[in-house]
This record gives sequence, C-alpha cells and structure tokens, in this order.
Amino acid sequence: MYRLSGILLGVVSLALSCSVSASNSIESHSDSNQLVLNGKLTQGSLVRAQLPVGSNVQLNGKTIQTNSQGKFVFGFDRSADLQHTLTWQLPNGDENRRKLTLSERDYVTQRIDGLDQKMVTPPAAVLKRIRSDSANVAKARAQSSDTDAVFTRFIWPAEGPITGVYGSQRILNGKPSRPHYGVDVGAPTGTPVVAPASGTVTLADDLYYSGNTMILDHGMGVFSTFLHLDSMSVSSGDTLKQGDKLGEIGATGRATGAHLDWRINLHKQRLDPALLVPARQ
Repeated sequence: MYRLSGILLGVVSLALSCSVSASNSIESHSDSNQLVLNGKLTQGSLVRAQLPVGSNVQLNGKTIQTNSQGKFVFGFDRSADLQHTLTWQLPNGDENRRKLTLSERDYVTQRIDGLDQKMVTPPAAVLKRIRSDSANVAKARAQSSDTDAVFTRFIWPAEGPITGVYGSQRILNGKPSRPHYGVDVGAPTGTPVVAPASGTVTLADDLYYSGNTMILDHGMGVFSTFLHLDSMSVSSGDTLKQGDKLGEIGATGRATGAHLDWRINLHKQRLDPALLVPARQ
C-alpha cells in the first residue's frame, strides 16, 4: 500500500480507485502506472501525489520535485487553464502520460464597506513599509523543507462560521480590488487559532495590511498563513504539532471585525484552504 503520513492514498491493486472521505471532499485514486493522486481536480486546488521512489515527474513540461519517498505536490491557481498534462518516468524507464481536466469554478462578489480609507489606498508614507512586509513574506515562503506534514489530513484552524471565501472578487469601500485568496472564519476576538497541520513557523510579525500575521511551513513548499490575529503564542523558528495553539482571532490590520483569514500557498501559487478540510457552512 502507498501511505502518505497517515493518509491512505492507494490500494494493492493500482487499477482500483477509492474515495478517502466524502465528508472531506478529498478524492484519492490510483492507476495501473503506479500514480497515486489525492485532491480535487479543480481551480484553486492542491494535489498531493506519490510514485515509486526515483520517478521523474513533470506537469506541463515543468519538473516537479519528489522527496525520498516518491511524494510530490502540485497546484492550480484561481484562474488556471482547465487542461493539463502530467508526465512521469518510472525507475525502470517506462514513460507515462495523463491528461488532467479541471472543473471550472464560479466565484462570488463580496462587498466590504467601512474600511479606513488609508487601508484601501495607503498613503505614500507607508509604501516603504508595505514593500518591506511583502519582501519578508516572500522570504518566509521561499524555502522548501523536507517535512511532509502536508500529506496529513488538515483540520480547521479555528471554530466559527465562514464569512469569506477563496477566489471571491472583493469591492472595498466601493472600489474593486483583487480577489480574496483565503477563507475567513468569523469568531470573537480571543478565539483560539491552532495549527491545521504540523509545521515550523517562518514568520510571526505585525504587517500593515494583515496585522499580526503568522506563516507556517508544512513542507514541500506548502505554507499556511494566518492573518489579523489579535495575539500570537509562538515565534519564528518554533515547531508546532497539528492542533497546537498558535494565536487568537482578532481584527488587526485591514479588517472591519474579528475574524481569521487563513491562506494556503504552494510557493507563489495561492490555493483554496477549504479544499483541504471538511466542508463547513
């Protein structure tokens, strides 16, 4: 069997397919060419996969790094094309190809009014800080560690209703803005925020737009980011286990009320966290 850190991704007969968990909306299937895929084939999704150790993998002609167990990840951004090609060469030299067809998503429009205008159109005096914040965030997501916690089942980092969704087009104080790339959980200030999967903190800082912000490295280029925290319980360099408290929900930065904005990145790709956890209203 192929097992990825607690997620059963395949069966002995690789010609079979199965569903890992209907409630988790995570699909797992394998084929006769020993490829195992776990994830939804849709825009915004993260796909976790495995091949025999020593295989070479490419997505649309671009090489994907595999780890010592043959695991690898890839993703599709918000507006990704619907047709893709995954190719791989097995250790015995056999070459294989698979066409991947994504489902297209419709994104909602969200209006957010009542923001301080300086947060919508920042004054020139803070542009230097914003550029510095962006550079620090990029640095925090630049590494690609060997940790493979990304292959475990993720849990929701906070309890509360969903108040904002991935991919939505936001209109801030009547002005169209770029899409929202996280999922928002509304809850009172002080509500605990926990690690959705194990990882190492690569950034814990107060940023202009996102307030108290934390980035957690889950391995293989996959990072969680937690925005608008009221407080942070850990520091950069700390290692967390799934479920460990990392902070509390707040309304710091550009926010009109207390909530957690949780984001998932695969390097520079912005993906949908809601596709990694059980569905919630």
